[in-house]
Amino acid sequence: MEFLVRYNEASDSIRTTVSPAVLEEDQETLRDDLRYYFMSPCEKYRARRQIPWKLGVQILKIIMITTQLVVFGLNNQLVVSYKEENAMAFKRLFLKGYSGVDEDDYNIAWYTQQDVHDGLFHLLDQYAQLKNLSVGPVTYAQEDDELMPIVICKEHYKKGSNLFEEFYNIEAQTEAVCITMSPISLQDNKWKHDNASFFIVDFYRFVNMKITFQLKGVNLHTIRAHELPDCYTFFVTIYLDNQGHSGMVKVYFDMNTVSSACKNWKISGTGQKNTHYVLVFDSFVIVICLSSAVLCTRSMILAVKLLQRFSRFFHVNYKRKVCKADQKEFLNGWYVMVIVSDVLAIVGSILKMEIQSKNLTSYAVCSIFLGTSTLLAWVGVIRYLGYFQKYNVLILTMQAAFPKVLRFCCCAGMIYLGYTFCGWIVLGPYHEKFEGLSRVAECLFSLVNGDDMFPTFAQFHEKSILVWLFSRVYLYSFISLFIYMVLSLFIALITDSYETIKNYQKNGFPMTDLQKFLRDQRDFPFPEGVRQVESDYWALCCCRRLPTDDDILLIC
Repeated sequence: MEFLVRYNEASDSIRTTVSPAVLEEDQETLRDDLRYYFMSPCEKYRARRQIPWKLGVQILKIIMITTQLVVFGLNNQLVVSYKEENAMAFKRLFLKGYSGVDEDDYNIAWYTQQDVHDGLFHLLDQYAQLKNLSVGPVTYAQEDDELMPIVICKEHYKKGSNLFEEFYNIEAQTEAVCITMSPISLQDNKWKHDNASFFIVDFYRFVNMKITFQLKGVNLHTIRAHELPDCYTFFVTIYLDNQGHSGMVKVYFDMNTVSSACKNWKISGTGQKNTHYVLVFDSFVIVICLSSAVLCTRSMILAVKLLQRFSRFFHVNYKRKVCKADQKEFLNGWYVMVIVSDVLAIVGSILKMEIQSKNLTSYAVCSIFLGTSTLLAWVGVIRYLGYFQKYNVLILTMQAAFPKVLRFCCCAGMIYLGYTFCGWIVLGPYHEKFEGLSRVAECLFSLVNGDDMFPTFAQFHEKSILVWLFSRVYLYSFISLFIYMVLSLFIALITDSYETIKNYQKNGFPMTDLQKFLRDQRDFPFPEGVRQVESDYWALCCCRRLPTDDDILLIC
């Protein structure tokens, strides 16, 4: 921020060449400009009868981007529902014995050799008869007018033999064997005879099997929402995992969905017409956001120029440097947030227009841009509430408490990380909530908030007395430390800042040089050798000595 308040070397000569009357006139002009800059939009209108365009643009922008977000969110729900329902339908079609509920982190498990063979053949038979089974508009994917084949890859240990009942001779190196079959060839029962050797599985050598195929579908539900339909390609992967050789073959179902514009479609009705209306609305949102960003950028440039004028005036007349607290008053962080919100809204609107035109399918990326821009826009409303004393308490409390809370969280975070790593390595094998680092962190955070305490204790079984005792010490110490001490201190920091702000509102805030100047206080006394006291609200800068021709002045 120092580069904003640098002065020209020739500024010292201005004080000697300009008459006192001119200096007084410049001082009043500067004071009037400063007062006008720090006025609320209503006060500016009453003072100079200038319409608060910036406020009007912000209100209009919030209404429009919120409407845009709601419309996009409703359409996005259709897409998400379509993908989830297709995934559930494919699990039911291809996974034999699937109950509709996933088992732990996998979808289903097979426990006998017959289950594996039956499940594999069931999958291939269902795939071959897909058109006659599925109730949705799903078909096989094509490339260059040819149906995409199904690919089955089997991985097993390269060599092995069963010497006698309880001993095996296994070579650790693995090898993979793959076959491809077209949907048409699967409709003939000869494929079982032709690939019989491939489907003979030595389970003591069997590691895993991956089955991949592609399907195509169309989401006709969007037509009811007056939009053009989306065509989807489903990249389905079914993975049979036997790496543990534990007597349980875990079956994983994974589906990656890619949408694209439907080709050679002709939709009659109002779908295309409404799409044009939405594109026009998105274009208007971009124009409003550009206007908002330009107005905020202009205000920031004017603020910098005003800060330079004020800094030069203080340097020439009082040989003083503007305090950092006063410099921050000119550099309005709300404008930065509004500009960032505008940029995100513009990018999100462009992506939304491309999605609406079926040129892009990045729903997730577009959602991030639109959601973040709307969040920042609504948070920016707090700036206007800050002009009212009763509503300004939240902003002032957050500003005063933030440095303390940040330092406190850094210290508490070290303890939290220690408990996270300890819980993961010790309790992970015995409790599903401690199986991964991220899950441990989430579990501990829920415990801090008093959620799910008893089930966390109860799910530790007394299989190992040592681990059971450790889990009790671990959980009791963590809950006691963070709920009764860390969380209480955290609340106390915010409460202390809140009480400080309330006292300031009753008795007055500490006066800075800028406020004294605006109140036409001509002297700025600071006792020699005394530093200003740092308060909870004003980040007052320290004083340092600067020798002059006459005496030693204190410069902030």
